[in-house]
Amino acid sequence: MPRAARIKSKTGIYHVMLRGINRQDLFEDDADRQRFVETLETCQEKSRHTLFGYCLMSNHVHLLLRENNEPLAVTIKRLSSSYVYYFNWKYSRCGHLFQERFKSEAVDTDAYFLTVLRYIHQNPVKAKIVTDIIHYAWCSYRAYLQGSILINADFGLKMFSENHQQAIQAYIEFHKRITREQCLDLEHSLKISDDEAREIIKKYAKVKNMHEILRLEKGKRDELVTRLKSSEGLALRQIARITGLSYYLIQKL
Repeated sequence: MPRAARIKSKTGIYHVMLRGINRQDLFEDDADRQRFVETLETCQEKSRHTLFGYCLMSNHVHLLLRENNEPLAVTIKRLSSSYVYYFNWKYSRCGHLFQERFKSEAVDTDAYFLTVLRYIHQNPVKAKIVTDIIHYAWCSYRAYLQGSILINADFGLKMFSENHQQAIQAYIEFHKRITREQCLDLEHSLKISDDEAREIIKKYAKVKNMHEILRLEKGKRDELVTRLKSSEGLALRQIARITGLSYYLIQKL
């Protein structure tokens, strides 16, 4: 069956989501995240697209952009190919990293533009990575407060007010409202906080602290990891981070 054609945006603005193949993580560390942001900058110089917002999560990336000199598909291919080349070289791997077909939706009104922008920026809060967006380094929220060469913030801020200071204040207040908006949402179980994860792990492992897990004999350790991997909401890297067990060991079991 042929794929459905993408809906063409009347404004040229799109909300795009790139996902890791088989939900694979796209970033191993902050150096990878920094490289992706740098790749965004390099691609912008070549594609001449306008970037209004982004957010890097563990296994997916959100972008809010306007196509200009080249079609959206060409821009995204340029971005993903460049990052995959770096990622495969760094980790001595080969093959695909991103799901083959990226998701996109047209953003044709000012109201929906602001809805998508807030949705993108609130991803880390809803995933319980941070309690306040200002503390998340890998999204464009702070670019609207501090300015950025990469992000065109004026376009969105002027939707709040022509007065820059009033626009900034309105932007901050707008983002404080945590909503249930669904914009190209991922189909995965709701992630839980590390504190909640620790309680689940201690319950399954029957230990008082995480250090005891490292001293479990191999059979009991492997059984524990298998149970944790099937527990709804627990991410593999979250299990590794909290228990101190190797991510690659957890992934293999």
